[in-house]
Amino acid sequence: MRFVVRLLINALALWLTVLILNPHVQVSSWDAAADGTGWSWPLFWTYVLFAAIFGIVNGVIGTAIRIVAFPLYILTLGLISLIVNGLLFLLVAWISTLMGFGLSVESFWWGVLGALVLGIIGWLIGIIFRPLTKKR
Repeated sequence: MRFVVRLLINALALWLTVLILNPHVQVSSWDAAADGTGWSWPLFWTYVLFAAIFGIVNGVIGTAIRIVAFPLYILTLGLISLIVNGLLFLLVAWISTLMGFGLSVESFWWGVLGALVLGIIGWLIGIIFRPLTKKR
């Protein structure tokens, strides 16, 4: 249950990020009939799938990068995390495009901003829904 709630929180955060950065970060659904402007089930499942891909990429590749680049994190006082998160955001966009649907990001810096907005929104939503995600 906790996993499903976290997945839905991340999907909601990604949806809000795309709404905020709309002309520069866009989503195309796996269903051609869902154009991304209104609400539809294929678009909902697309965001849930994006959240799952982002969680896997961030958990596996992101953790490995953070371990290897630990001295760089110390040297830059953590500012390199903005660049790493932006690259992970672009990696998720690339992987989703290979799977047949897409998160399109205009440039690297829009990816960095998208990752920053996604992190802030996910953190705020996580605070609101903390009782549902707390371990018992």
